[in-house]
Amino acid sequence: MTVLSRFTLHPFWRLTRGLTLGVRGVVVDSLGRVLLVRHSYYPGWHLPGGGVERNETVNNALARELMEEAGVVVMGEPKLHGLFANFSNFKSDHVAVFIIDTWHQDDWKKSAEIADKKMFALDDLPQSVTPGTIRRLVEIFQHAHKSTSW
Repeated sequence: MTVLSRFTLHPFWRLTRGLTLGVRGVVVDSLGRVLLVRHSYYPGWHLPGGGVERNETVNNALARELMEEAGVVVMGEPKLHGLFANFSNFKSDHVAVFIIDTWHQDDWKKSAEIADKKMFALDDLPQSVTPGTIRRLVEIFQHAHKSTSW
């Protein structure tokens, strides 16, 4: 392949082969409850998290998103639960899910993005928890088979 054709096709390859990566945190308190957030722009309760930015590690993205969305400060090393394909969202989207059991609560206020956050007992989850969130909780707490899809 010539340098010119490689240079010309490079933007096309980035569009067709691009990859997006997100992080979600399963924040667990001492009572075994999990933290869920409710977005202002999207229905349902979700695990807190968001996108990994350029030049950002997944651990840094996780810490940033948990602080921004819920005022959670990660202490210690998060445990990777798994990496999941979220192709219904975008054909090259992946989500890394981490378990966080050592953390503390910092200041938090409702924002334009996050309407609410709350700790929920696993046997008292709201009906509007998203399917991907339910799948991750069942995998982690009921030791169900781990899916490869979000």
